[in-house]
Amino acid sequence: MDPSKITVAQWIDQWIAAGAPGRKKVKVGQRTLERYEELLRVHVKPKLGTKLLQKLQATDIDKLYTELEAKLAPMTVNHVHSCFNSSLSTAERKGMIASNPMTRIEQLPSAGESDHGLALDEGELKTLVCGFKRSVTMYVPVAVDAATGVRRNELLAFRWTDFDADLKTLKVERALEITKKFGARYKPPKTWRGKRTIALDDGTVALLLAEREKHQRLMAGVPDGAVVDLSLIRLPDDALIFPGMPPAGQSFSFARPRDPSAFSKRFRRTADDLGFEGFEFHHLRGTHATLLLDKGVPVHTVAERIGDDPAVLLRNYAKRKRSQTADTSVSSVINAMSAGIYGS
Repeated sequence: MDPSKITVAQWIDQWIAAGAPGRKKVKVGQRTLERYEELLRVHVKPKLGTKLLQKLQATDIDKLYTELEAKLAPMTVNHVHSCFNSSLSTAERKGMIASNPMTRIEQLPSAGESDHGLALDEGELKTLVCGFKRSVTMYVPVAVDAATGVRRNELLAFRWTDFDADLKTLKVERALEITKKFGARYKPPKTWRGKRTIALDDGTVALLLAEREKHQRLMAGVPDGAVVDLSLIRLPDDALIFPGMPPAGQSFSFARPRDPSAFSKRFRRTADDLGFEGFEFHHLRGTHATLLLDKGVPVHTVAERIGDDPAVLLRNYAKRKRSQTADTSVSSVINAMSAGIYGS
């Protein structure tokens, strides 16, 4: 098609179909691609879709952003800008437009204040985690996340093959991803930092061993309390540490993942009931990092543990409440933390 006749909507469709490549000419992940498509379809196409791509002006974009800022959260408008700008930058790189009109807009949409969350102190964390003991399916994953700081979709992708009780470690090898096109699937970590081995404290190891024993008994049909040699019972290689319950009428599978969204919503409801209103599941990650940094554990050590960039970690940490202490041994710190998390 003649580039001079392509509309903004047609270009967006082409860009999405190509995998939404950015300035590094790399396609984004499926989940991100679907989010980009949704943002542009809902917020950009209705207003600017019929305009010819080569006739798109900075003033058109300014007007769009003014309208969006009046009805959407700042972070959402910023996300719209990011993917729309990326699509127009690609159009410029491919010679579809002479220059990107984004470079001439009046003001970039503000992302607002990022939700870094208010980190809990050790006493608050103990109260929160112990409050989940009433939930058979939520307590262990919540406790493990509080003790490791992993991302939710990393937590829900853990397999028993990732757990080494002797070495007291958990390997982060993958993350769960839910997409419209492929459904539930697993993907490698986004960056090289994401793939890591996490040291575990004694309390978390004991908790995971007890959970594995439950799975082994379930696998073999052995009732609780019956004396058997569980070492003879081998779980499937794809068995998840935190599998999901089957829908009505379907059989249980150790490899069936939990629904991440439902998991987060259930956490939020219970946290609210416990008096931690507004505390989201991902705030456990920030709490874990903050407590370690408060104890004096070096930034690079904490960043390596949670799979984050040290600079990003420091920026987020600066926006959370924290205290001053000094203890540079990560092993002693996480053992002390677990004693508070699990209680007596």
